[in-house]
Amino acid sequence: QVQFVESGGGLVPPGGSLKLSCKTSSSMSSVYAMDWYRQVPGNERVLVARITKVGKIHYTDSVKGRFTIFRDNAKNTLYLEMNDLKPEDTAVYYCNQFPNLPDSWGQGTQVTVSW
Repeated sequence: QVQFVESGGGLVPPGGSLKLSCKTSSSMSSVYAMDWYRQVPGNERVLVARITKVGKIHYTDSVKGRFTIFRDNAKNTLYLEMNDLKPEDTAVYYCNQFPNLPDSWGQGTQVTVSW
């Protein structure tokens, strides 16, 4: 079973930056796409960004121009660079491949944007 381990979250003030990492237990090079999601308590997990095997990228509108998704297949690691963070970015961030592996969700990493 593939495992995803997210890291890099923390507490930052508005306008701050964080870089999230997602280490996968299997090769990423053949995976169609890799995703970052976020979830606020009481809400569903939502897609933040997606990067396909050929480098096509999608962002949800609220993060365009502020977040950058990229992957290092040699390290089997997915990244999310987040700049100009806003309080509404506060959430637990998860990664998964697309199509999702429903039994492989990790613990996520908490991002809190607050003074």
